[in-house]
Amino acid sequence: MTLAAPVQAPLRQGQALAARYAAVRAATVALAAPLSPEDAMLQSMEDASPAKWHLAHTTWFFEHFVLGAAGMEPLQPHWHYLFNSYYDSAGPRQPRPQRGLLSRPPLEAVLAWREAVDARVLRALKGGALGPAQLRRLELGLHHEQQHQELLLTDIKHGLWSQPLRPAYRPDLPDPAIDPAVPAPLRWIEAGGQVATIGAPAWPQAPAFAYDNESPPHQVFLAPHALASRPASNAEYRQFVEDGGYRDPRLWLSDGWARVQAEGWQRPLYWEPDLEQAFTLGGVRALPPHAPVCHVSYYEADAFARWAGARLPTEAEWERAARTAAPQGRFADEGMLEPCATPPDPGHGFLQLFGDAWEWTASAYLAYPGFRPWQDDTGEYNAKFMSGQFVLRGGSCATPRGHVRASYRNFFPPHARWQFSGLRLARDLAQA
Repeated sequence: MTLAAPVQAPLRQGQALAARYAAVRAATVALAAPLSPEDAMLQSMEDASPAKWHLAHTTWFFEHFVLGAAGMEPLQPHWHYLFNSYYDSAGPRQPRPQRGLLSRPPLEAVLAWREAVDARVLRALKGGALGPAQLRRLELGLHHEQQHQELLLTDIKHGLWSQPLRPAYRPDLPDPAIDPAVPAPLRWIEAGGQVATIGAPAWPQAPAFAYDNESPPHQVFLAPHALASRPASNAEYRQFVEDGGYRDPRLWLSDGWARVQAEGWQRPLYWEPDLEQAFTLGGVRALPPHAPVCHVSYYEADAFARWAGARLPTEAEWERAARTAAPQGRFADEGMLEPCATPPDPGHGFLQLFGDAWEWTASAYLAYPGFRPWQDDTGEYNAKFMSGQFVLRGGSCATPRGHVRASYRNFFPPHARWQFSGLRLARDLAQA
C-alpha cells in the first residue's frame, strides 16, 4: 500500500490527459465533418488556411513536437514540409499562401494519419513513455489545437462567403437573430486610478497553463477610466455606418483610411448592403441588432470609438475588469457560432467580457517586462510575432469554452476582419 500511491497518481494523471487529448482531437474532426473534400481545400485568402491543412498541421504538431521528441520516427516524414506552419527551427515548409495547392494527400489520407498518430500518442501516454518535456508539449499541443478549431471555423466562413452562392457551413445552426425582449443598456463602470497587477505566472513552473506571452505578472498604473458594461452592438455600429463613418477621414488612423479607400470598406465584413442581413456559418440571416458587432478590424473599432466620443480600452484596463467577471458569454460549445445578445445583468456588472466576440484593445502586441519565451524549439510559438499587431481579449462564439482566461492575449494585425472580432468602449475620467 505504501508503495502504490506514488505509482497510481501519475497513472491517474496520464489517464485524465489521455481522455482530454481524445476529446480535443475528436472535437476538431467533428467541426470538419460538415465539409466536403472540396470544401476542405478552400483557401480564400493568404491569411486563411484550408480545413484539411488545419487537420493535418495539428497532427504534425503532435507527431513532431511530442512523439518526435520521445524518439519515435514519423509515420509520414514527407508530409513534414507540407504541414509545418512557421517553425523555422523545424525546417523548411510550404509557403502559407500556397497551402490551398495541396490537393495531395487527400482528405481521407489526412484523417487516417490523424487516427494513426492519435493511437500512438494514446499508447505512449497510457504506457508512461512520455517524460515531463513531452507531456509539457502535449499540453501545449492541446491548447494549440483549440486555437486551430476556431481558425478552422473562421477560415471556412470566409471561404464559403467568397463564393457566389454563399453556401452555409451548417444550415441547421440556431439563429441568433431572436434578441431578448429587453436588451442590455450600455452603462459605464468606473475605476479609479490604481496600480493593477496583470499577467499570469510562467507555466510550467506554475500549475495553471498559460502561454509564455502572458507572463510574467507585473504592475501597471491605470489612470481613472470607465469601461462600457457590454460590447458595442450591431445596432450601434449600424448608426456609425449610416452616419457616414466610412466616408469621414477625420475618424480614421492614416493606415486605416488608406485601407478603407484601397479595399472599398463600407460596413463590417459579411454584412449585406442593406445593413439588415449578414452572412453566417448558417447562411445569410437577419442581423441581430442587439448582438455584439463582429468582423471589424482594429481600424474600424478605433474609428467607431472615436465617432462615439470614446476610445478602446488598454489590455491592462480590460484584464483588471475581467479578473472578477464571470465567463457568461457564448462559446463554441453552445453551438450558436455567432455572437448573441444578452439580457441586462441584475447585478449591474460587466456583460460578455468572455465569449461571443473578441474585443480589440488599444495595446500593441509587445513583450511584458521580464518576458522570456519558452527556451526550447516551441519558443517560436508567440515571441516572433511581436511586431505590427494589436491585442484582443476575451474569446468568441467560435472559441472552445475553458480555452481563454483573464490573462489570455490574442493578437492580429490591425487590418484583420475575418475573425470574430468586436469591441468594447472605454473613456477617460477626470483625475481628482
